[in-house]
Amino acid sequence: MVKFKKLATVALTATVGAMFGATMQPQTAQAAPKAGGTLVWVSSQVPRHFNPAVQSGVATMAPGAQLFGFLVRADENWNIHPYLAESWTVSDDGLTVAFKLRKGAKFHDGQEITSADVAFSVATQQANHPFKTSLGAVERVETPDPMTAVFKLKQPHPALLLALSTALAPIIPKHVYGDGQDVKKHPRNVKDLVGSGPFLLKEYKKAQHVIMLKNPNFNSSDGPYLDRIIIKIIRDASARVIAMEKKEAQIFPYMVDSKDIRRLSKSKHIKITDKGYAAIGPVTWLAFNTKDGPTADVRVRQAIAYAIDRNFIINALHGGLSKPATGPIAPGSPFYNGDVETYDFDLDKAKALLDEAGLKPGSDGMRFKLEVDHIPAVPEQQKAIAEYLRPALKKVGIAVRVRNAPDFPTWAKRISGHQFQASMDIVFNWGDPVIGVHRTYLCNNIKKGVIWSNTQQYCNPKVDSILEMAGKETDMAKRVNLYGEFQRIVADDLPLYWINIMPQRTAYHMDLGNPPTSVWGVISPMDQTYWKKQPK
Repeated sequence: MVKFKKLATVALTATVGAMFGATMQPQTAQAAPKAGGTLVWVSSQVPRHFNPAVQSGVATMAPGAQLFGFLVRADENWNIHPYLAESWTVSDDGLTVAFKLRKGAKFHDGQEITSADVAFSVATQQANHPFKTSLGAVERVETPDPMTAVFKLKQPHPALLLALSTALAPIIPKHVYGDGQDVKKHPRNVKDLVGSGPFLLKEYKKAQHVIMLKNPNFNSSDGPYLDRIIIKIIRDASARVIAMEKKEAQIFPYMVDSKDIRRLSKSKHIKITDKGYAAIGPVTWLAFNTKDGPTADVRVRQAIAYAIDRNFIINALHGGLSKPATGPIAPGSPFYNGDVETYDFDLDKAKALLDEAGLKPGSDGMRFKLEVDHIPAVPEQQKAIAEYLRPALKKVGIAVRVRNAPDFPTWAKRISGHQFQASMDIVFNWGDPVIGVHRTYLCNNIKKGVIWSNTQQYCNPKVDSILEMAGKETDMAKRVNLYGEFQRIVADDLPLYWINIMPQRTAYHMDLGNPPTSVWGVISPMDQTYWKKQPK
């Protein structure tokens, strides 16, 4: 017989509790929120579709978090609370987790949410989502009755509750998506979408706007309060700022441009917060193709790293708002290890390594050509750094050509197809390394055609072994040691050069109550957000 312990105030494992203070404590009491009103948020992101079970990225996950519900939710202090699941228990060996679903919870078409939908959702995510390790420990989900979903794990998963608390694990309807069609291309990912969350998809005009309406049948005692959320897709950065200044929009999440942050901080009706990103860990890096071309040589990768002045990027290009990144795990994480090779700016070391690799300067002083890609968004964090690499690497004899992409799909196709030499990128840690870090370094996650997998084609069996152990270890001290060793190895192998942590901010109207400041920000439900008074 499997022995269970009740989780009234206990985390899934001691590790989660030690890391995140995960409990089921009630949220802080406050004045009763008011119902009604429209919230307009501005974004540069153009969603391909709205099903985050099969698609990563903020473009899908932010609206997806409003359209689909999850089993549990996280607050700004990493506490885990019921959402579509009203309670859960965990076995003493940590290998069985049983969730009791909330009675009366329904999909947007009125059908009841059952354990069969939970099992289907998990299987769909596992089969299609690039985050293979987020639910990789789940062997199966059993359905002993319609209101009970029992997760059977191959090994303890110290971050399971956290992984289930965001749009990484939405509950999608089996009766819609179980029709045999390819879920990634399913027409109802966009049209006639049937979600499980607090808002309904009313209209999507590509590259223009997303309109979501309050779900009047959402079975919750505390929301949703807003009548409508409109995401205005504005590709021009200055136009997004102007919309906030003119009160045409009331929230601007994922703001990273230092000029925009400083400018909006001067508006009397706008507040700016760095809360809402604690679980994100957004690392800007230069990724290398480790299989083909000169970057297949670790000495070349290390030389490029030594030739880049990280401090110049942070202070001159980012106005001092970025923070340095020195490895795969973001500073601030309990698993961060700063005792690794950080490749501080040293042109002499860079030249010596290139000489050692046999890449001698030609008559023009150049050793080889390097093509550098970048995401066609967040210019200060992407294109600006890519352009900086041209004069920076020229000093050591590398002729850089910056290859621009007209849109995100073009860039993603190149990188996921391994058709690149080096590329700027922004990748999130997602709260726990087992969720967001492992995917970049595991040999078995070299998935051609899947962006934000191991697109560098990096493979080190020792790293795989360490990550496998760390991913199932429930002792916090042992996990810290394992991840410390992992960081030292990859810092030497250098499949990527980690540059900085993005200075993510959210600007919002001062009259907005309960702005999205949980550890997941706008990629968690905004059902508790409301207007204290309607802005004029």
